[in-house]
Amino acid sequence: MAMSEVRRLFQAARANPELREEMNKAPDEETFVHWANLLGYQFTVEEWKQATGFTVEEQINENFRDIPGI
Repeated sequence: MAMSEVRRLFQAARANPELREEMNKAPDEETFVHWANLLGYQFTVEEWKQATGFTVEEQINENFRDIPGI
């Protein structure tokens, strides 16, 4: 289930640059996942790490648009 939620978030971020920009502002994993959860994407920090293979800190350095699948 978490993998499908992460994919759903990736697809939404690909289609919505404003969402992608907002998610790029997350200062840490907990905030990123909290924001995603508030938007209806249900996964935990650990599930995010497992589904993506990287952390939000890595994502901040790369930018959300550079995440595989976006």
